[in-house]
Parts: sequence; structure tokens; C-alpha cells
Amino acid sequence: MRFNTITFLSDYGLDDEFVGVVHSVIRSAAPDVRVIDLAHNIAPHDVRAGGLALARSVQYMAPGVVLAVVDPGVGTTRRPVVVEVADGQAYLVGPDNGLLAPAVAMVGGATTAAVLDNTDYHLERFDPTVPSTFDGRDVFAPVAAHLCLGVPLTELGTPIDPALLMPGLLPISEPDEDGALRAEVLWIDRFGNAQLNVDPVDIAGWPTTIAVSGGRLPRNAVRVATFGDIPTGGVGLLVDSYGLLALAVDRGSVAAELHLAEGDQLTLRPVEGGVGSGQSSPVSLTTKPGEVQGPSRTRPDGDHGQ
Repeated sequence: MRFNTITFLSDYGLDDEFVGVVHSVIRSAAPDVRVIDLAHNIAPHDVRAGGLALARSVQYMAPGVVLAVVDPGVGTTRRPVVVEVADGQAYLVGPDNGLLAPAVAMVGGATTAAVLDNTDYHLERFDPTVPSTFDGRDVFAPVAAHLCLGVPLTELGTPIDPALLMPGLLPISEPDEDGALRAEVLWIDRFGNAQLNVDPVDIAGWPTTIAVSGGRLPRNAVRVATFGDIPTGGVGLLVDSYGLLALAVDRGSVAAELHLAEGDQLTLRPVEGGVGSGQSSPVSLTTKPGEVQGPSRTRPDGDHGQ
């Protein structure tokens, strides 16, 4: 056996049997392999969110195989792939739709890759002439198990140039000409903290108070070290557990308070001489090109912007 661990991420949720079926397929092929469930409540079809979750987590994963399935294109011409990283120290298995790319980049890039077109290592189905709508069960799970058992990548499918894999598109923060910083909400966790695509070095030298918008009300945020340092009724800006800046309130949801959603674009601006977090500032929330801000945007607290 080459590996004894598979780390599994999907958008399957836990209401249906999908996750359990994948576990069972893996166990049938490789009974000594342990499956670690990383996350299964990725929003349905949200490849971006799945890719970001993999990128945040990959450096902490146990050595082995990563099985990731957020696959709105299942059964189409999109390719099922396996990606080798670190010269065979780990493999990522999933659809070639950009889902795997951020994690691959985080660990130094791919050393080789293959399209999973050898059906000898797929689950036998009742009618193989009909495209599968459950590649997590029929393709990715058995392939991940066989990788753990030591089957070489070249036997699982046709090798391809890793440069031809679908890239993942991650937003980066950008400075404005007036000294402000255009940022994006990457992730809202279950506590309502809003992670931004901003490295702390991007605001090095800025004052303690930073103007930031949040849905209906522009607010000022205070740079703090911990959640407990955030003033009562105020908004904090701190370095989160992944090393990026995040907006937060103490013992509450900043996403609900500021009406934020993943993908929202914000403008951060230093407030010279600012001392509080409850001051208003004429900074507005912007939307991405082609996106309409209004009643159709569902917010984390159930408000639709009305």
C-alpha cells in the first residue's frame, strides 16, 4: 500500500446517501484506507468555494490522496483527472474544472497528470454506454482507492501535460490610485467571519482604523489581534487562522451585521486619525461586472437587501 489516507471534499451535503456510498466504494476496494471527511457542505456546484477550501486546507492534510468532487459538468466533455504533486508524495483526484488548481498551486504545482480513461479501475455499472451522473462513486472513489493500493498513475489513464489542466481563478486585491485597496470576500465561515483576499503586508503602515463598507452601512473597522479585542458594538479586522485579513465582530456574525456575501467586493481605506469603529465613512460596496446588487442577492442572515 502506498497511502493509507484519503481526504474527501464534496458538495454532496449530508442529507442524502452520496457521501456514505463513496465511503463504501473506497472501503470495498481498499479496506485498510482511512477516509477523512474534510467538508461536504460546499454550496452545490460552487467550484470556487470548493477550490478555496482545498487551498486553505492542503498544507494541513495527512499525506495521501485528496478526493474532491464539486462537479456541475459531470457526464459532459469535462475530464476526470488525477494530478500528482511533489513527485508522487500526494495525488489529487477530481474533475478538471478548476477545483483542484488552487490546492495544486499551494503545494508547488503538478509534476504530472492523467485523464482517468482506463475503465478497468472504474466501478462496473449496469449500463456503461450511458454517461455517469455520479462520477464520485463510479470513477473518483475507485481510482482514489487504487492509488492508495499502489497502482501507478500511468495505469489509471492517459498522461497529459499539467499545463493543460483547467486553472483556478482566485481574485487578488488591488490598490486604487487614491491609496485605497480593492478587496473581495473570499469566504464566510459558520461563525460569520468574513475572510478577505488581503495579506496583512498589503496594509502595512496603515493606521489602526480602516474604513470598510458592509452591505447597507459603511463602517470603520479597528485592527485587532484577537476577537476579544474588538470593541463592543464595533467591527474588527484581524489576521485569521490562515494568515489572511478577516472582518469580524466579537461573539457575533459580521456577515449578518454588514450584510456581506462571499464574492462581495469591498474597498478598504486608511482613516487618518480615526479612533473608533462606529464612525461612518463614505465608502460604498461595489459589485462585480455584470452583477446586480439588490433584492435578488441573498445574504447570510436571510435578508434580501430590502
